[in-house]
Amino acid sequence: MIKSVILAAGRGTRMRELTHAVPKPMLRVHGKPILEHILRRLMAAGSEQFCIITGWHAEVIEDYFGDGKAFDTRITYARQTVQDGTGKAPELAREFVGSDNFILTYGDILVRQDTYQKMICRFLEAEFSGLLTVLHGADVSKGALVLLDPDRCLRLLVEKPGPDRLDQLRREGRLLPGDQIWYNAGVYLFRPELFEFTARLTKSPRGEYELTDAIGAMQAAGRRIAAVEIVDSWVDVRDPEMLAALEREWERGA
Repeated sequence: MIKSVILAAGRGTRMRELTHAVPKPMLRVHGKPILEHILRRLMAAGSEQFCIITGWHAEVIEDYFGDGKAFDTRITYARQTVQDGTGKAPELAREFVGSDNFILTYGDILVRQDTYQKMICRFLEAEFSGLLTVLHGADVSKGALVLLDPDRCLRLLVEKPGPDRLDQLRREGRLLPGDQIWYNAGVYLFRPELFEFTARLTKSPRGEYELTDAIGAMQAAGRRIAAVEIVDSWVDVRDPEMLAALEREWERGA
């Protein structure tokens, strides 16, 4: 069984006044909240149980989705009362996850249903501890840099590297000429052992617990983290302009 954990606690400050009274995942695209599109696509990919991590205006999400019966699924909730990063938020779903594998995604990242299906198929190919999705050509300074080994498994993960950090990686021989640089797409699949590593996190220089630090620690400890490239549709609904562009694309049938 593949369960799903959706991180939907943040306010989404880049959305400005749009998220004054609602969480960003509840902003509507084509008449439905972003979060509903994600939920329905995960269901179509075979996920049967959900835990939604709420925070900012949690009641808006919880009242809309309820226990999931109206959507023909099962939904539970956990509230992140302190917004201290993405590294600790998954731990709120630890009891829900139990001993099962689980998809972990953000409540504002839209991918196609078949992306989830490809993730599950790749994850079952070998004894992977986790899986992350990657994009080619995106600006890694706005997300995270990913380097893969010849088996398409994680070799290096660096959160929001600027030019100085990239130069340092080159000097250290960790970023080599000819290396393919990937962007972390923010949709994952894990075994419950992820929680061993989130429990050990310390705050990053940004003052937050970073999920990518836990993933990097897993890889450094010898855990194999597979990768799946997203080659079709991926949207991080990060600001009003992106939300408007997504609505226009939807109206054109994209």
